[in-house]
Amino acid sequence: MVWPIVLIFILLLFLGFVAFVGYKMVKPPRFVGDWTPKDLGYDYEEITIETRDGLKLSGWWIPNGEGTVIPLHGYTRSRWDEVYMKQTIEFLLKEGYSVLVFDFRAHGRSDGKYTTVGEKELIDVLSAVDWLKKNHPEKAGKIGLVGFSMGAVVTIMALAEDERVTCGVADSPPIYLDKTGARGLKYFANLPEWLYIFVKPFTKLFSGAKELNMLEYADKVRKPLLLIAGEKDPLVKPNEVREFYERNKQINPNVELWITDAPHVRTLKLHPEEWKERVCEFLKKNL
Repeated sequence: MVWPIVLIFILLLFLGFVAFVGYKMVKPPRFVGDWTPKDLGYDYEEITIETRDGLKLSGWWIPNGEGTVIPLHGYTRSRWDEVYMKQTIEFLLKEGYSVLVFDFRAHGRSDGKYTTVGEKELIDVLSAVDWLKKNHPEKAGKIGLVGFSMGAVVTIMALAEDERVTCGVADSPPIYLDKTGARGLKYFANLPEWLYIFVKPFTKLFSGAKELNMLEYADKVRKPLLLIAGEKDPLVKPNEVREFYERNKQINPNVELWITDAPHVRTLKLHPEEWKERVCEFLKKNL
């Protein structure tokens, strides 16, 4: 009689552990910094964007040129990220674009209990475009997106779903979200990848997220899109991004692929001048 009780106890411990991991995955720690666009030499406005599903997102509006670019941060980060967001914001402002930047739900200083790493974050981007169209229509004639990781996923989705978005740069976009999620267990928590199959149901339970098939979007995007992938990326394999590119290229003559030697979202850090040159050329051509 002892062994069944022990086995049940071990099973309950295991379920409790994977539930805890799933909870932590959809409720990342909030990253908040202390720098502002003023430190970059630009006046700005603290703004609140109300989403279509009733959340309030915290952000900055930095008026500059006529076209507007919206940089989109990755999972666990925020607009204060200094690996890629700060440099991107400064680069865009120097190139003469107005910048609208915000924290995704459940990140930074925005509302929201849980992240869905893409699905509901699309609502955040569409709501940001709503805010721009309503408050600064003169700056909303052409709107570009520059997304990193999770933000890259949403960039691709928004290009397909919102006619108001003109073009997008997707840096290190997860294409197979389950594979990236499994790799993320090892990358973020030093846990074995096989554990993901047990963790995933709990992430969906807590967040209410629906399944995303990013390859389906390869059949939908018909706008200018620059994909960036890194050979040393532990989360997103370049061949997965290439597969999306090859499929999208069949319907989209304006898709580009740039594969570098960088880790995840680190091309800008390792090759800043080349990244800026390529993104600048892409935006000038399409925005």
